[in-house]
Amino acid sequence: MSSSIQRLETSHPRMSQIVIHNNIVYLSGQVDETGATDVAGQTRSTLAEIDRLLKLAGTDKSKLIRATIWLQNIERDFGGMNEVWTAWVDPNNKPVRATTEAKLAAEKYLVEIQVEAALD
Repeated sequence: MSSSIQRLETSHPRMSQIVIHNNIVYLSGQVDETGATDVAGQTRSTLAEIDRLLKLAGTDKSKLIRATIWLQNIERDFGGMNEVWTAWVDPNNKPVRATTEAKLAAEKYLVEIQVEAALD
């Protein structure tokens, strides 16, 4: 038995921004594209983009299943990112989450966030 795979926001040459399969929405890792220079600003911008993509896919943050967060400098930025995350996440529907330090795709990126959510 096979089910279809739907891909949205496919203009990027290497990836889709959204893949939907078996009623699960998978988002690509999202980073700040506004030019914010601190982790709080980058986290707010990244979460706004996640909200937009989830809505486009037909779901929202109340249906998050998993979040993975990468920080360029976890010692410096964990608190600032967490403050914004806590204000954003649905307190009654928190996903499982992992946060780690990583070298990101460009030095300007302080945080990258990838999520998965249910459609129903």
